[in-house]
Amino acid sequence: MAYLSMGEAHRRINDYLNRFCDAVSNQDGDLLKRLLSLSSNNPSILSLADALNVFQDANRLIKQNDDYAQFGEILVNLFRAFQSFRVGGFFDSYQAYEKAANAFIQEFRNWDSAWALQALYVMLYEIRVLAEKADKELAVNGKSPEKLKGAGSFLMKVFGTLVGKGPKRLGALYVTCQLFKIYFKLGTVHLCRSVIRSIETARVFEFEEFSKRDKVTYMYYTGRLEVFNENFPAADDKLSYALKHCNPRREANIRMILKYLIPVKLSIGIIPNDWLLQQYNLVEYRNVVQALRRGDLRLLRHALQEHEDRFLRSGVYLVLEKLELQVYQRLLKKIYIIQKQKDPSKAHQLKLEVIVKALKWLEMDIDVDEVECIVAILIYKNLVKGYFAHKSKVVVLSKQDPFPKLNGKPVNS
Repeated sequence: MAYLSMGEAHRRINDYLNRFCDAVSNQDGDLLKRLLSLSSNNPSILSLADALNVFQDANRLIKQNDDYAQFGEILVNLFRAFQSFRVGGFFDSYQAYEKAANAFIQEFRNWDSAWALQALYVMLYEIRVLAEKADKELAVNGKSPEKLKGAGSFLMKVFGTLVGKGPKRLGALYVTCQLFKIYFKLGTVHLCRSVIRSIETARVFEFEEFSKRDKVTYMYYTGRLEVFNENFPAADDKLSYALKHCNPRREANIRMILKYLIPVKLSIGIIPNDWLLQQYNLVEYRNVVQALRRGDLRLLRHALQEHEDRFLRSGVYLVLEKLELQVYQRLLKKIYIIQKQKDPSKAHQLKLEVIVKALKWLEMDIDVDEVECIVAILIYKNLVKGYFAHKSKVVVLSKQDPFPKLNGKPVNS
């Protein structure tokens, strides 16, 4: 840090205090949110933190001026948060910032309009990000990381103040999205349910009233929840909504949505184009898609093994593993097409031995009994129409639509 005189430090602090009071008195939400932003390494906030470390009596400045003093609880704790953040003390910074946010919420409740909603969003975002940094600091020091959980409790209180009538209720969806991020990070996604019920059942909410950003985030996380619940039609609806309304310039966000939407689409029989995987660098799905197209069980298992860690972290491994039935269906269909070209009159009769040979060619060591079991499952799941001629070890396929398409519906349970 360059040399900073006492006079310059005093000027910076007074300038911040004046701008804060002006923002509130003029109901300038845009200015106020900039004065609260911390974790983005806001240059003006960092320079203020340097000034606070030089001029150690900022609290006296606040108490001596009535305009400042009315927001004293907010300002004193903000200054502490800024100072601690500047020197890398994230635990202390979080503690102070949460106190400032608590005091801010009390003021926010008393303001008639929702002019400060964007400023509130900044504080709630900072609470979450600082909590994550504080937990890392605690873990490094051998202590139990607990601040992110605490941030979740704090945001739930804020959610309660926003769920009601009036323009402030539009902030409820932003809070919900921040809560989703916390719950997914902590692995406590079951806690999302109560918040979702409040959003989806409360009559005071009209979903389309909320901002596009919040609606996209909400649909992304609720879509992920539906993936975990294996409710693929609902997951398709929600994730497709998120993709359709996502800012096309936010490629990283589009990729995040597609990471879950692609397994969902594959599960309901819809295969994405190769250019989509290429454009958004979703190379982990390339061989999965090729395996489905070719009926190549070996390729599918290799793809799952190669990217196992990534798929497990995303929570889609089991979804992709269940694609094996569709791969078997595709393999049988390829055998059927080849037989139809050779002898159309016997195309609908598939010998189990032929299926075993095809699998051996793919280096899959599966015997006749196992193949019979697999085909029985395919018939039961309505992926194949036909029946067994057990004595001759033959699958007799229906002459009409022997391999039904899923048509956007999941495989029968």
